Amino acid sequence: MTDRIHQEVVFAASPQRVYRALTEGGQFSALTGAPAEISSDEGGAFSCFGGMITGRHVELRPNERVVQAWRAGTWEPGVYSIARFTLTPEGAGTLLAFEHTGFPEGQSEHLQAGWHANYWKPMKKYLEGASLTEKGSRPG
Repeated sequence: MTDRIHQEVVFAASPQRVYRALTEGGQFSALTGAPAEISSDEGGAFSCFGGMITGRHVELRPNERVVQAWRAGTWEPGVYSIARFTLTPEGAGTLLAFEHTGFPEGQSEHLQAGWHANYWKPMKKYLEGASLTEKGSRPG
């Protein structure tokens, strides 16, 4: 479990809008088209993509950072990774710096592709209706 994913994406939307898309079940459902229940409380649970992704908010700093104990439904019971979303104003938009660590060995390639396909591209479309602009995407 030593792999690390680091991705950065710029959204033409405020940190407040990006934060809400990540932390409000109704918005997350709207952007993905899949059921999501997301607690707004630190320590609260979340379930996305109809329960395929579950976990708890480890840290919530409104409009700045979301840290989650995150797991895929196909992982062994009790196995959680850490997903960290850091939001920084960049001009009129937001730089989202993403770190994912502690996931099971052999999952890196699948997860990297999944973050793009299931999070960044739909968020980009939902928040700004434009094509994905990446500042960088590389394994750590």
